[in-house]
Amino acid sequence: MAQSVRDVFVVGLKNAHAVENEALSIMNRQIERLESYPELADRLRGHVEETNGQLDRLDKILHELGEESSTFKDTAASMMGSMAALGHTVADDEILKNAFADFAFENYEIAAYRSLISMAEAGGFNAAVPLLSATLTEEEAMARWLADHLPRVTDRYLSLQEQGAAAQR
Repeated sequence: MAQSVRDVFVVGLKNAHAVENEALSIMNRQIERLESYPELADRLRGHVEETNGQLDRLDKILHELGEESSTFKDTAASMMGSMAALGHTVADDEILKNAFADFAFENYEIAAYRSLISMAEAGGFNAAVPLLSATLTEEEAMARWLADHLPRVTDRYLSLQEQGAAAQR
């Protein structure tokens, strides 16, 4: 039996909510460990605030549809985020692995929000479009920032490595 646009949209919203919880876990772990990259730590702190706002927007959309986020999905995604961040802590190039993963994650979120906007438009959930578009704009800005700053992070890592300093974080 085919799912309705509403059903697919609700599942997508719940998945996006879980992904944002995963992102929070990843960023918070990274911020805790960042020592030599203050500009990145500051930007991640700002994106944590944005992500909390994104979760609020998703909750609002779900509420307007008479739905709630999935506690199971949120918890599982949060745990996966913590494990993913933890996995990089043993790497000598932890900062680079995190930077690559963060950039990839932002682009994943961009794709998800573009899809959710299409679903909202197709299903006539017009009130959701500006909320999802605001989140999309934030995710695109974060992805651009990461792309623009990756060379600086890499150069700083190489410089610290050459000095024999702790460069991984």
